Amino acid sequence: MTVHIIRKPIKNMYLRIKPPNADVEISAPQRISADTIERFVIERRSWIERARQKMLLAREMEIRRGKALSEQRGLSDGNPGGPLTFVWNDENKAQARHNIDARLPALLAIWGPIIGREPTHITLRIMTSRWGSCTPRTGRIRLNLQLGLMNPKFLEYVLVHEMTHLWENGHGAGFQRRMDAYLPQWRQLRRDINRHVVL
Repeated sequence: MTVHIIRKPIKNMYLRIKPPNADVEISAPQRISADTIERFVIERRSWIERARQKMLLAREMEIRRGKALSEQRGLSDGNPGGPLTFVWNDENKAQARHNIDARLPALLAIWGPIIGREPTHITLRIMTSRWGSCTPRTGRIRLNLQLGLMNPKFLEYVLVHEMTHLWENGHGAGFQRRMDAYLPQWRQLRRDINRHVVL
């Protein structure tokens, strides 16, 4: 088990199991010792292993559920009965882009006034490890093209999440307060979307 350690100007340690690959991430105060971090992980090892197994199982189930959509969305590896792989092609890329482009104007019209800031530019791209990203300094937001093939509620959630970063760089208390005010059900939406595999 590999543990990624990120030093931050914080007072306490925080443990996170990150989708989609169940990576273990520890956010730790800048001056805390490596021994203390190691003890922190060892004390929680059983919980970590259970949480990782649960996340990886959910990912596997999501992949298997996607098999029913294989012909529609390019879910194929050319080997019937073999491992399932998502294959982006021109058709599903165009469909995903069309779906997002059709929904974005209305979403921006709703959320721009609520959040009080709007992105300077939105880019759609295939992303293999995240649903979206934001550069607050430039106001640029990037959205995972896969959102165009998913339930529209996830596009809305990711857009609101990234637009909130136009105010708040990280995911600290300020970010959470804003998300609570904008989209009270955001934590459930985050749990739901993280059950999906980033393709």
